[in-house]
Amino acid sequence: MKMIANNRQRMLLVGTGAALILLVGDSLIFTPLTKTWQDHSAEIARLTTKVSDGRALMARAARMEADWKEMQSQALPKEPAQAEQVLISAFDKWGRDNAIELGSIKPQWKRGATPRYSQLECRVDATGSLSALSRFLFEVEKSALALRLDSVELTARDESGQKLTLGLLVSGLRFMPLEGRP
Repeated sequence: MKMIANNRQRMLLVGTGAALILLVGDSLIFTPLTKTWQDHSAEIARLTTKVSDGRALMARAARMEADWKEMQSQALPKEPAQAEQVLISAFDKWGRDNAIELGSIKPQWKRGATPRYSQLECRVDATGSLSALSRFLFEVEKSALALRLDSVELTARDESGQKLTLGLLVSGLRFMPLEGRP
């Protein structure tokens, strides 16, 4: 009986020791290794995505540079007076081509969000039929100039709605900061 009890004690001690070793091994080795493995897997996935995005960007680089050069060529001239003249002449041509009356064109310079560019904001009032004003808007939109329509207002000038007034706020881009005021 004593022998069976000693064997049992040994078995319990060995079992307890093994459980203790497994518990310590789990908390000191297995869990940290698993976490490190997961962290490395996530980092590898993130870096793989970055490499893939970088390769795609490099593949598009030539096209992006060509697009950027085209955008720069379509910007307003660097000389403020010349930029205003180009924009006013364009509005005058579009007005004549579409048989509308230009009431007023009021240009005003604005600083850009960054010091590398400025904007020529232009308020344009025009009168004509709906089809003529639609064609005029189309001409402004398809223009090669770097223009953005900020707002469009359409008002009827007669009861039948045949004669309309168009109010536009258009911004033109110039790759040159405004001189003068800070």
